[in-house]
Amino acid sequence: MARRVIVHDPPDRFVVGTVGPPGERTFFLQAVSGTVVSTLVLEKEQVRLLAERMLEILDETITSDPAADIPGAAPEGLVEMQVLQTPLEPEFRVAALALGWNRATHRLIVEAHADTNEFDEVPDLESDTPEGSDLLRVRLTGTGARVFAEHALTVVAAGRPECPFCHLPLEPTGHICPRANGYRR
Repeated sequence: MARRVIVHDPPDRFVVGTVGPPGERTFFLQAVSGTVVSTLVLEKEQVRLLAERMLEILDETITSDPAADIPGAAPEGLVEMQVLQTPLEPEFRVAALALGWNRATHRLIVEAHADTNEFDEVPDLESDTPEGSDLLRVRLTGTGARVFAEHALTVVAAGRPECPFCHLPLEPTGHICPRANGYRR
């Protein structure tokens, strides 16, 4: 079967959101360009790592590529306005994420690869080889990337609070802390 490559360059919207109560949330990544809506399912940790690495790349690029138009922080009000478009119809579950800065176009490239058992290796960034897992490729402006990353970290932090001792999530029913030798806190 031929590989599907879905490209949003740049998207009208690129957001992360969740469905479900804390502890049972499903995370979605969504890119919207005109009438084309691409929705993916991914893990909370993937969202956190993606957002943190995006911010690192943006901060490094501000100094290394002065021609790039990258704000030091997301413009006021844009982070709070990021919501998923419904209905949620996921294209695939994300197995691997890749990202990098394209100096020629001054865009941050985000690629999300589908979870398949056929392909073990992730192709090079912006590779359009016919073999490989399906992928979503999003090319973001500096501002779009900054807004996405800051919002993604807000969504991740909105879950269950952490135990101050072991840093595992606290359940509403209680928490058996490994650092407290199994005693409830």
